Amino acid sequence: MAESDLTPRCAPFFGMAGIAFAMIFGCIGAAYGTAKAGIGISGVGTFRSDLIMKSLIPVVMSGIIAVYALVIAVLIAGDMAPPPQENYSLFRGFMHLASGLSVGMTGLGAGYAIGIVGDSVGQILIWLQIYTERRSRASEHTCNNQEYLSGWCSSSFSEKY
Repeated sequence: MAESDLTPRCAPFFGMAGIAFAMIFGCIGAAYGTAKAGIGISGVGTFRSDLIMKSLIPVVMSGIIAVYALVIAVLIAGDMAPPPQENYSLFRGFMHLASGLSVGMTGLGAGYAIGIVGDSVGQILIWLQIYTERRSRASEHTCNNQEYLSGWCSSSFSEKY
């Protein structure tokens, strides 16, 4: 491989750095999202074991983030070849670095967001279940639904005290 201004020897380093950044940041985001969502699942499991399967959605979404990082790493690696067979330009090296960084940082941010939502999804599911049960009981009373849900209905007052 003849070195020129457009194909320096350091150009493949940037492509490999793009592969590394995609895998590192994407997998860190997926791991964080899975860990935080696992905390939410364990919190749901102690109160309502029937809602555990609904709480698995953020864990699956976090795993998909790692798959995206793996796909972009394989695509970048497939575009590279050993030096005697191909001239790897500096442009392609920076392009692969930028694509790896963008996918990796996006995976990191998405994993962080999924972790926050996954941690609170158990509480949301429990509150939705309580609300729907209370809403169904509100239709059985003589007062209007808004009074019953706020707790100021006379029939709900007699039930509480």
